[in-house]
Amino acid sequence: MQSFLGCLLAAALGLALATLLVPGVQISGDLYQIIKIILLAGIVLGLLNFFIAPLLRLIAFPLRLLTLGLFGLIVEMVFIELVDIVFTPEITIVGFWPLFWSGLLVWVSTSVFAREKIWK
Repeated sequence: MQSFLGCLLAAALGLALATLLVPGVQISGDLYQIIKIILLAGIVLGLLNFFIAPLLRLIAFPLRLLTLGLFGLIVEMVFIELVDIVFTPEITIVGFWPLFWSGLLVWVSTSVFAREKIWK
């Protein structure tokens, strides 16, 4: 089970890390605009991860089983591409490899930070 706020924060953190670490991922504007765009895109990506990803995990269970869970990375890449399309003039992701590394960063941050604590 995921927490809603955890999904939003993890998506924003993953996008911020992708912007800082992955060459080919750029956000245009000054510092205030970059922070605002990361937060807005993180909200959109977090909403996708919270509401649509569980449904896709259920539907694509056989693919997730065959790929040992790596199909979740492909779903995350599709979500990031959708966010890139929505925020087209502000966010630029050029090519497959920047999209892959951005998806990996967001997937890992969502997996680590958006899950509820198991050891309660």
